[in-house]
Amino acid sequence: MLDRDGFRPNVGIVLLNQKNQVFWGKRIRTHSWQFPQGGIDRGETPEQAMIRELHEEIGLQREHVRIVARTRDWLRYEVPDRFIRRDSRGFYKGQKQIWFLLQLVGHDWDLNLRATSHPEFDAWRWNDYWVPLDAVVEFKREVYVTALTELSRYLPRNEYRNRFLRQGIRPLDLEPSCSGMPDANIELPPGAPLETDPPSGQQHV
Repeated sequence: MLDRDGFRPNVGIVLLNQKNQVFWGKRIRTHSWQFPQGGIDRGETPEQAMIRELHEEIGLQREHVRIVARTRDWLRYEVPDRFIRRDSRGFYKGQKQIWFLLQLVGHDWDLNLRATSHPEFDAWRWNDYWVPLDAVVEFKREVYVTALTELSRYLPRNEYRNRFLRQGIRPLDLEPSCSGMPDANIELPPGAPLETDPPSGQQHV
C-alpha cells in the first residue's frame, strides 16, 4: 500500500525500560542495528499497526507496554534503488513513518525475538537513548535523529538515575559496562542531553 508519492505507511517503535534505555535490535543475519518498525496494513490505524508489529518483531503484547507519546506528523525516508526490488523501482520511493514512544511495564523475559516464524532480529540489547547512529543503515539516520529529538521531550522522569545522583553516586559505579558493540563517536542532535556514562546493558540472543 503506497501513497500517491510512492511512500509506504509505516510505524517505528522506541521502547524504553525503567532506566530510559531503549530496545536496540540487530537485524537477522546482518550487522545493522535498529528500532522495531513495520508497515501499516490496509484498514489499520498507526496504533493498531504498532501493536501488531510489537508482537511480531519482539513478542510483546499490548499489556506489556504503556504508550507515552507519538510523533505528530509523518517522517519520511527514501530508499536507494539498490535496496529496492527491480519490479518495484520507479513507483516505490521509501517509507513514511509515525513513531511511538513506549514504556515497558512488563519484564525483559517477556521479550521474544522468535514470536513468529519470520523473525526480524537475532539479538537485542538495552542502549542509552541517543543510540549510535553509525550502526544504522545510512538512509534511515536522519529520520532516527528527528524521531528521537521530537520524542525526547516526553521521556519519563528517570528515578533510577536521579536516585544515585542525589546520593552523589554515579550509576556507572554500580552497573557493568557493555561489550559487543563497537565504540562510536556520536554527534548528538540539537537539544539532546549530554550523556557522560557509556552505554550499559547486555546483548541478548
